[in-house]
Amino acid sequence: MVSRKTILKWFRKAADNGLPEAQYNLGLCYINGYGVRKSNTEAVKWFRKAADKGFSDAQYNMGIAYLNGWGVQINKNEAIKWFKKAANQGLAEAKKILKELGVRNYS
Repeated sequence: MVSRKTILKWFRKAADNGLPEAQYNLGLCYINGYGVRKSNTEAVKWFRKAADKGFSDAQYNMGIAYLNGWGVQINKNEAIKWFKKAANQGLAEAKKILKELGVRNYS
């Protein structure tokens, strides 16, 4: 079995090399405190890197962060912007939350 330390080492190496999936996964480690000290600020840093590269799950998590103030100031408009990006890539969860927020047009 692979240790958490080894997993984190490889996530960080891949994330530092710009792989959005690894950046997203590293963000998940920080948001959940998996093998690292839990840090919403650090999680958002890694989610943003992946989101800026078009990774829809990271874009969705950026929306959640802005909606709930996880490592950033609460900003509904910024949250909607990120949810729209994810929804435009077909992410069902983003479409659902936009509907719940009363946003009908997200293209």
